[in-house]
Amino acid sequence: MSGAEAQIIQLHGPGREKQAPVPPPVSEPVDAPVVAFPGAAAPRVTDGTESLSSAMISALGFLKNRLTGDYTVDEFGFDAELTDALVLPPLRALYEKWFRVETFGVENLPVEGGALLVANHSGTLPLDALMTGVAVHDHAPGRRHLRGLGADLVFQVPLIGSFARKSGQTLACNADAERLLRKGELVGVWPEGFKGVGKPFSSRYKLQRFGRGGFVSAALRTGAPIIPVSIVGAEEIYPKIGDIKLLARMLGLPYFPVTPFFPLLGPLGAIPLPTKWSIEFGEPILTDGFEADAVDDPMLVFNLTDQVRESIQQALYRRLSQRKGVFRG
Repeated sequence: MSGAEAQIIQLHGPGREKQAPVPPPVSEPVDAPVVAFPGAAAPRVTDGTESLSSAMISALGFLKNRLTGDYTVDEFGFDAELTDALVLPPLRALYEKWFRVETFGVENLPVEGGALLVANHSGTLPLDALMTGVAVHDHAPGRRHLRGLGADLVFQVPLIGSFARKSGQTLACNADAERLLRKGELVGVWPEGFKGVGKPFSSRYKLQRFGRGGFVSAALRTGAPIIPVSIVGAEEIYPKIGDIKLLARMLGLPYFPVTPFFPLLGPLGAIPLPTKWSIEFGEPILTDGFEADAVDDPMLVFNLTDQVRESIQQALYRRLSQRKGVFRG
């Protein structure tokens, strides 16, 4: 896994882009842009024509940069301009109009500096990770991008792997996680992995194992706070009632889901149900007060892992007890 740490992802071929400089192996966190909220100047009111004109100017500027190669990607392949212009708008529509996501605790996200966001995983397809990215960018101070850690399979699939890199995702390994945290990025991890996203509907909202606590080790080594994230609503978008294991093995997938609508209805069955979501960012669990060798203490790592898991599980139970229904909050 360490070989990936030095790898530069080239996505457009030679001469088509400017590569951002690679930072030294250990560096101080890079300050993220700060947006002033209290006391900030009031936004200027514009009519629809002016808003449309601004959107057209922005779109033309984006196209110009694409054609001339006047844009940058970082050492992980992340293209912030493309993400803001093409990736976030359709996800934002899904977030606001289809799932009607409500966010809680965004004040627990740092305006600057690194943090590790640890969330429950569910839904058969990992739409919860995408919606969490929209929540972080659109509702947290600073409009920062969430840098998700994905499984190997994500980057092995043609087109999807390239798209994931461009939108800021990288391989779920400690080396990449630590580099991002030291740069001052918000890093997202879903420790349940395929066990969580692919669990049967009968096990909804029951957290699976969090592995060996690799995410805790990354936080301890960098001194980054751990922020538990609890997502309610994703469990019901594709109720998984079966698994065609033979077909999954043939396709090289961890599972091939059967839902009440898929594969019975074909492509129509792949449309997620319009459940009502909530995403809660819990209070940070600080790691910068531990000694440098704390990462070598397996009991400490285990206890912190269990603390994060329990925090997420209790928040899920609390949110579930407060919601009025699967489709209306």
